[in-house]
Amino acid sequence: MCPILFHIENGIAYITLNRPDKLNAFNREMALLLQARLDEAASLHEVRCVYLTGAGKGFCAGQDLAEVADPEGPGMQKILSEHYNPIITRICHMPKPVVAAVNGIAAGAGANMALACDVVVAARSASFIQAFSKIGLIPDSGGTYLLPRLVGWQKASALMMLGEKLPADEAEKIGMLYKVIDDADFAAETKKMAATLAQLPTRALAYIKHALNLSATNHLEAQLQLEDEYQQKAAATNDFKEGVKSFLEKRVPAFKGY
Repeated sequence: MCPILFHIENGIAYITLNRPDKLNAFNREMALLLQARLDEAASLHEVRCVYLTGAGKGFCAGQDLAEVADPEGPGMQKILSEHYNPIITRICHMPKPVVAAVNGIAAGAGANMALACDVVVAARSASFIQAFSKIGLIPDSGGTYLLPRLVGWQKASALMMLGEKLPADEAEKIGMLYKVIDDADFAAETKKMAATLAQLPTRALAYIKHALNLSATNHLEAQLQLEDEYQQKAAATNDFKEGVKSFLEKRVPAFKGY
């Protein structure tokens, strides 16, 4: 069974974590294959949105601990430097929007991978847990960077230290994710959201993403200068011309992604 399912449809690259018997916990094969699929999605012009979800009942339970305990396994240093850090970097630098469709439990590295995505949507039955402290570890996969910026210092600290399971509804309330959707409507609604993103001006979305990423460390003047730079780039695209033209002509724009 392939641990990563991948197909492209109507401008959307659908990536499904596919170890359902392990709640889609990562092993080395799965982590390296996900990196390859993210690279493929980034390189193909036909792809204008990435949709990341899990097979079965879970989104991703984090690291498969059997691999960690295996004396012949990759070891913690490789797991971080060759598995998770490259995945988070690829998601954050993907020049297209990435939707995390969290269909079930998102734990440990799985939770933080979801938080690295641009639009995080969860099924009402889903939950998030910073499970690291339960086994004597610290949050990785960008968790210590992402979570406090989303929910604030105190919430992030408590969630990481106590390792309590956070239901999707509560995660939405504290700003960890964009929206919670009833389970029965989850697949249809999240795919509809991805379809909307795939029809928007892709380069403008990429500039928004880059500007938001850099805003975490820029001072105001640097961010204003960055906005100036990216706005000039956005204004030079064909999609900007189409957006203005369609507005003046009172019709729906037909963006092409360039």
